[in-house]
Order: sequence, then C-alpha cells, then structure tokens
Amino acid sequence: MYALLWRALPGPWIVKLIICLILIAAVVFLLMEYVFPVIAPYMPFNDATIEEGG
Repeated sequence: MYALLWRALPGPWIVKLIICLILIAAVVFLLMEYVFPVIAPYMPFNDATIEEGG
C-alpha cells in the first residue's frame, strides 16, 4: 500500500517526502479533531472511579 502511494505521488523523492508528511499531519489532525472526540464517550477507560477514604 505504501509503495503504491509512493509511486502515485508526483515529483522527486524530496517532494514525495514532503507530500507524505503533509498527508500524515492531515490524518492526525482529522483524527484528533473529529474522530477521537466522537468515540471518546464510548471508550471503556472513561468509566474509572476513584474512591476517597479506604
């Protein structure tokens, strides 16, 4: 898959590298801003409780 993406990008290797870095940054941004906040309430680590006393 990565080889296919690398061959599909235009330009020499430095341009391909820059485009890949931009694509990675865009995917991370979209995940952090839109996907993770939507699924966060459904994740099991949100059900942690801490009891005082003991």
